[in-house]
Amino acid sequence: MKKIRIGFGYDVHRLKENESLILGGVNINYHKGTVGHSDADLVIHAICDAILGAANLRDIGFHFPDTDKKFKNLDSKIFLKKTMVLIRKKSFEIGNIDVTIALQKPKISPFIPIMQKVLSGFMKIDLEDISIKATTTERLGFVGKEEGIEAFANVLIYKN
Repeated sequence: MKKIRIGFGYDVHRLKENESLILGGVNINYHKGTVGHSDADLVIHAICDAILGAANLRDIGFHFPDTDKKFKNLDSKIFLKKTMVLIRKKSFEIGNIDVTIALQKPKISPFIPIMQKVLSGFMKIDLEDISIKATTTERLGFVGKEEGIEAFANVLIYKN
């Protein structure tokens, strides 16, 4: 019988003119981008939090604190790679990941297959085990006013 665990991750970042917008490891050309200590890829941050939580390994801020200068402007795919090492040391593997990105603009549907490919490569899991969806907030709240962006991630991990 497999031991199964579920984790949930959430991240939010402010949007600002002339910043990079990197989602799921993909740089998206847009006049606004996310502000953060690393590259501010909130999709990867939410995924890392979900994985770490499911494995009872605390959270992304514990492992990669934004107070540590060595993580300044760092590519978040490095966090993801290290997160995978941590859970595999505990003999866990990914069952599946389900991500929802809440943003008003830009439309990111064309970028979702690229994100899935990038993430599956870095995590060394099957592409079909990564679901990514996007939604707006119908112009409500900070997301609707294009002041910020949110990502929610659920993950199932297992070990034999």
